[in-house]
Amino acid sequence: MNIAIVGTGYVGLVSGTCFAELGNTVICVDNNEQKIADLNNGKIPIYEPGLEELVKKNRKKKRLSFTCNIKDAVKKSKVIFIAVGTPPKDNGDADLRYIEDVSRNIARNMNTYKVVVEKSTVPVETNKWVKYIMRLNNNKIDFDVASNPEFLKEGSAIADFMHPDRIVLGVESEKAKKLLIQLYKPLKAPIVITNIQSAEIIKHASNSFLATKISFINAVANICEKVGADVEQVAEGMGMDKRIGRNFLNAGVGYGGSCFPKDVKAFIRIAEKLGCGFEMLKEVERVNEDQKKLLFKKIEQALWILNEKTIGILGVAFKPDTDDIRSAPAIDIMKMLQGEGAHVKAYDPKAMEHAKDILPNVEFCKNAYEVAKGADALVIMTEWPEFKKLNLSKIKTILHHPIIIDGRNIFNPAKMKKMGFKYTNVGNL
Repeated sequence: MNIAIVGTGYVGLVSGTCFAELGNTVICVDNNEQKIADLNNGKIPIYEPGLEELVKKNRKKKRLSFTCNIKDAVKKSKVIFIAVGTPPKDNGDADLRYIEDVSRNIARNMNTYKVVVEKSTVPVETNKWVKYIMRLNNNKIDFDVASNPEFLKEGSAIADFMHPDRIVLGVESEKAKKLLIQLYKPLKAPIVITNIQSAEIIKHASNSFLATKISFINAVANICEKVGADVEQVAEGMGMDKRIGRNFLNAGVGYGGSCFPKDVKAFIRIAEKLGCGFEMLKEVERVNEDQKKLLFKKIEQALWILNEKTIGILGVAFKPDTDDIRSAPAIDIMKMLQGEGAHVKAYDPKAMEHAKDILPNVEFCKNAYEVAKGADALVIMTEWPEFKKLNLSKIKTILHHPIIIDGRNIFNPAKMKKMGFKYTNVGNL
C-alpha cells in the first residue's frame, strides 16, 4: 500500500519506517529541509535502538523515502498519516496549528479518494475540525478521516509497533475501516474499532492512567520511608494482583519525557473545558513535581551545604534507551543544584549533546567513573543498564565521600550499606 507520513518526529519516523518494513511504500514528509537532507544522507535525528538499521534497510529496498514535497506525497498515497507535533501551550492546551496547516495542505493536493489518519496525540474532537478544514479547502474529492493513536514507548518503539498490545482505529465509514484493517493485518494484533471521539480519548486516558500509577507508587514510597517499609516489596506485592499489574509501579524521582507531562496536562484542560472536573489528575501532577523536590532534599540532607560542593549526576535522559531530555527530572535537579552554588558533573550514554545547549555550565564527562572522581556525592537520575553494572568498589574509592542518592532505586540498599556507602533511595529507609 502507498502511504504518506506527514511529520518525521519520533512517532512519524518510527511509524513510517515500520510500515515500510511491513512491505508498504512509504513517503515521509517534513517541512524541515535540514532534517530531510540529513535523513536522505542516513543521519537519524533521534536515538532509538534499531531504528538506524531499519531506516537504512528500507531505503535500500526503495520502500522508504524522505521529502519536503507534500503535494507529491499526497498524490502518490492512498493513506496519509498526520504525525506532527502538538506541543503544550502555557495553559496546558495542545497547540494544534500544525494539525490545521497539514490538513489544509492535504486537502488542497488531493486528486483521488484518501484516508487521512490522525496519529498525533490530540484532544477529543480534533478530527471533527480536521474534516471541517479539509472540506473547506476541497469540496470535490471524497475522503475519510480516522483516528489511530500510537502507543510507542521510547527505547522500545520498534518492538511496540511490530508487536502491539492492541491497535485502535477510530473510523466513521466502512471503506476507511476496511482499508486500515488491511494495512495493519500483517501485525496479527487485536484491533479495537471505535468511533473517532473514543479513539481520541483512549490515548489521553491511557497515558494519564499510567502517569497516575507512577505518582501513586511515589506517594506510597513517601509513606514507606516514614514507617520503615520497603516500597519495592510493596510494589511487588501489589503487582502480583492481576487487576493491578507490576508495570509502572516503579518509585523514583517521577515521570518525564514528551508524552506523560504533556498528555496529563492536556487531559486536565480537556476535562475543564467540557465542565468535567478531573482533580485526581491535578494531584498526579502535584505528586510528580514534589518527587523532584523530595530528591533534592535528600541531596541536601546527605551533604548539608551544597555551595561549592561537587555533585555527580548519572543519567540525563528522562528514561534509558533514548536521548530525549524533554521534561527530564535530571534537568530540573541539575538546575536546582546550580542554583545553590554546586558544581555539577554529569554523564549520559546518549543524551549529553542535547543537554549541553540548556546546561552550558555543567561539566559533561566521558563515563560514569569520570563523574564520580572527586565528587562529594553521586546521584542516579536515569536507570541505564550500564549504571547497574558499575564497579561499585571502584566508585567508592574515587568518590570524595562515599555518598550515593539513588533516584531510580537501581541498587540493593542492604548491599550498598554493607559496602560502606551512605546510600539513600526512594521509599526505603
